[in-house]
Amino acid sequence: MPRDPADRVDSYFVCATPRTGSSLLLGLLESTGVAGRPQAYFRAPDELRWADRWQLPRTAEGGFDYADYVRAALAAGRTENGVFGAKLMWGTLDEVVEKLAASHPDLAGNEVALLNRAFGRTRFVLLRRDDVLAQAVSWLRAEQTDSWFIGGNGEIGGNAGNGRPPRFDADGIRHLIEMITEHNAAWEAWFASWGIRPHVVRYEELDADMVDTTRRILDFLGLDAPAGCPIAPRHQRQSDELNRQWTERYRAAVADC
Repeated sequence: MPRDPADRVDSYFVCATPRTGSSLLLGLLESTGVAGRPQAYFRAPDELRWADRWQLPRTAEGGFDYADYVRAALAAGRTENGVFGAKLMWGTLDEVVEKLAASHPDLAGNEVALLNRAFGRTRFVLLRRDDVLAQAVSWLRAEQTDSWFIGGNGEIGGNAGNGRPPRFDADGIRHLIEMITEHNAAWEAWFASWGIRPHVVRYEELDADMVDTTRRILDFLGLDAPAGCPIAPRHQRQSDELNRQWTERYRAAVADC
């Protein structure tokens, strides 16, 4: 039977930390044709590039009107059924709600109300990775090479690379493990503070069964995948033997301390 439209979201955010398979998940969700065209629209370093892609007028200071930006993001990130999706890393959320508060001063301080005002009925998917060491290794390598994904569909950047070879750095891995732990805890605290129960997805279960994981997210969002519409990845795996070697080197280095 068709779902009650009241059960369907207007928008959703995939909340994550880097190297949890978020780009992979966004591509899978987009492939359904009913879950928006989710991208990292609100990553501050990329906002001017998105604004230029959408041909938003620049202000005298070289910026843009944020309300116009949100409207353009909604137009770009919605599928025909009106559902919008986007990705947020920890830290980005604070920036978004601060900018929204300037447009909706009557809701300043109420972060969830601001999001619902701007994006409609909003739900959250929390993406985590059990193997934090593997996540940190992947993050360090992506930062060094500036190659964050292979494949994709319409991203604003992150797949060109800089031509530099990756270099093992135990201190860098340790720092990123600490950062991942802090950001995961911050996400949990934010959800708890607002009484939100996100749909939690583990990278490991996404990797094991992409189609089933995507279908369960659709169910959480109140959406049905169209019959005959294949759910297919749009990104390629980047982890390889070098990642495994770095993981083993880090474990050995820690054991020697």
